[in-house]
Amino acid sequence: MTDAERLAMKRYYIIVAVNMLGTAGAVIGLLVAGRAQHYGMTVFGGAILLSSLYFMAVVPRFLARRWKTPAEATPEA
Repeated sequence: MTDAERLAMKRYYIIVAVNMLGTAGAVIGLLVAGRAQHYGMTVFGGAILLSSLYFMAVVPRFLARRWKTPAEATPEA
């Protein structure tokens, strides 16, 4: 396995880990909102849920765009 393949594998696992963290945050937000005794805790759980969904949508795309191979580095077909 070349260094480029190892780097690509590491980056893939980082993106997957970010999605898993976002999913865990969304589940925690649902649990907090679902078991809340007061309105404030329900709102807090909803805020956790929404921020986790935003995290899942934005961070992996940002990382993929940041790590994208520049067009001049790719071989011509």
